[in-house]
Amino acid sequence: MKSAIIGGTGCQRMVNSEWVRHTVDTPYGTVALFEKDDVYLLLRHGEGHTVPPHLINYRANIAALQQLGVTQTIGIYAVGSITSMVLPGTIGIIDQFIDFTGGARQSTFFDGGAGGVRHVPMVTPYSSRLRKAIARQAAQLEIPLALKGTYICTNGPRLETPAEIGVFRRWGADYVGMTAATETILANEAAIDFAGVVYSINWAAGLDAEGISFIEAETSEKVITQLNHLTKAALLARE
Repeated sequence: MKSAIIGGTGCQRMVNSEWVRHTVDTPYGTVALFEKDDVYLLLRHGEGHTVPPHLINYRANIAALQQLGVTQTIGIYAVGSITSMVLPGTIGIIDQFIDFTGGARQSTFFDGGAGGVRHVPMVTPYSSRLRKAIARQAAQLEIPLALKGTYICTNGPRLETPAEIGVFRRWGADYVGMTAATETILANEAAIDFAGVVYSINWAAGLDAEGISFIEAETSEKVITQLNHLTKAALLARE
C-alpha cells in the first residue's frame, strides 16, 4: 500500500538529505514531491513555500498521488483555533469540514469535461480507518490529540475578520484554515483514503486579547516533529 503525507506551513523542515525528490507530470501540471521509507511527502505550497493557498494546483497534486498508486494520504494543516477543541500548540483530527472558498478555485475533477460529471458523497469525508490509526499511534507515542473537530476552509490568502470568525463559531467550526476542504474533496473523488490532522498556531481573529499572536518557534518545531512521527506511524501501521 503506497502512502503520502501532504504538508504545508512548517512542514518544509521535514525534508532532509534522506528524502529522494521526484517529479510527476499530470494532465493538470507537473508536481514535485519527496519519498522516504515508502512514504511520499508533498509540500502543497511548493519548495520554499512560494505558492499561496488560493493558487495551489490542488488537482495536479492529488492527480500526481493517484498516478503514483497512492491509496492512503494524511494531510497536515496549520489552523487558527475558534473553539477550545484544539488549543494553540496542540493537535487534532478533522472529522468534518465547511467549504467557504466560494468556488474561487478548481476543487473537482468532474467539471463536465473529459472527466464527466459525478456527485461524490461527503457524508464521511475522512477515512474512519485512518482516523483510528492516527488515534492509536498518538496514544502509543503519548501525543495529546483531539479526536474530532470541524475545519472551515476560507479562500485566503488574507486572514479572517473577527466578524467572520464569530459567524464561523456559530456555524459549528472549531478551527479555520485555507486548504483542507479542497484537498479532501479531490482525494475523495480520486478514491484515496484520506485523513486530516491539524495543529493550531494561534487563536483566530477577535479571540486573542493581543490581536493575533502565534505560538513560539520552539513550540511549532516540537509539534511538527510530533506530526512527522505520528503521520508516518499511522500510515505504516499494520492493523
